[in-house]
Amino acid sequence: MNKRLLAVLSIVERDKGQKLIKLLQDMGIRMNFQCVGFGTAPTEMMDIFGIGSNDKDIIISIASDTNIKDMMSDFGANVDSNTKFGGLMIVVSVSAAGRVLTELLTHNSNNSGEKGNDAMKNEHQNNLIIISINEGYADSVMQVARKAGATGGTVIKGRLADAEFVSELKNTQIDEEREILVILAPLNTSKQIMEDVNREFGMSSKANGIITAIPTEKAFKI
Repeated sequence: MNKRLLAVLSIVERDKGQKLIKLLQDMGIRMNFQCVGFGTAPTEMMDIFGIGSNDKDIIISIASDTNIKDMMSDFGANVDSNTKFGGLMIVVSVSAAGRVLTELLTHNSNNSGEKGNDAMKNEHQNNLIIISINEGYADSVMQVARKAGATGGTVIKGRLADAEFVSELKNTQIDEEREILVILAPLNTSKQIMEDVNREFGMSSKANGIITAIPTEKAFKI
């Protein structure tokens, strides 16, 4: 049995998250988590294009690679011509998971045919860059990222679970309230984005930025 799990990060227009979850469930993706985020488009650009809200629904889904590949084959067939959710879907590998969770999510996977056994390839050669900074710095960080080649991002409000421990570890004051900036970028620009952001907003700065990148298996508009 194929034990490989994948995670799907979907960023869609606000109030479309539940509609997407329903569709994912119908396609066999049963474990979905929802939270809220904010796009990084400047207010003036939103006014120009008549966009009333920059709010986003964030859906995190976990399933076997077989189920996710089947879902993407069905869901992505006409996605370029019919973007129902006004967003982006990003697939990444899950490096570790509990045995019970793995068994549960792979139990109903169809592994009998070639379709289920083919490994998904990193067709788009993208990285998912995740930047955690103190609250209030997301816009400034995004400006630097854009200059380095980023085309856009999403901000998720969060809280550092053990800020005191991290502060002691790094010998600097780190705020509990954090902003998590998620950027999808090609491999050939990811390094420059991370270096430029780290130089201005890294751990030694007032933003206390923590930066990481995860290779994506696939990404497409939805």
